[in-house]
Amino acid sequence: MSISVEIIEFREELAPYFKELNVAWLQKYFYVEPIDEEMLSNPSSYFIEKGGHIFFATVNGKVAGTFALMKQADGSYELSKMAVDEQFQGQKVGNKMLAFCLEKATALGANKVILYSNTLLGPAIHLYKKFGFEEVPLGEVDYERANIKMERVL
Repeated sequence: MSISVEIIEFREELAPYFKELNVAWLQKYFYVEPIDEEMLSNPSSYFIEKGGHIFFATVNGKVAGTFALMKQADGSYELSKMAVDEQFQGQKVGNKMLAFCLEKATALGANKVILYSNTLLGPAIHLYKKFGFEEVPLGEVDYERANIKMERVL
């Protein structure tokens, strides 16, 4: 059975969900790095005020997932802080968020979307490849856990 997922824009009262979902995910697979704490505690100043966007996936009005588009200096966006609540995993919420992410980045005039991940996260890497992301050289990265960089040219 397919669930109905609605993607909504960030509102200040949703900020706790942004942090809770991401902290839960980070603690499950890795740990919360100082850069994560800074970003998750100050989402408006870290993302919105710098030209980025934060979105939430909702199912029947309940927050099921979240992700951010962080504006880069070259006009592209980084897909950042994507997390799905455990009770909604396996229900295509991530697929819907990723499809929306690419549509939104295109509408914003971006030429590509990049992301950083870890090859231990097989299902996530598979999802990114399914949506046309390809591995590119890692370069400098802010996260200790990141060992792969991917991009999707729009």
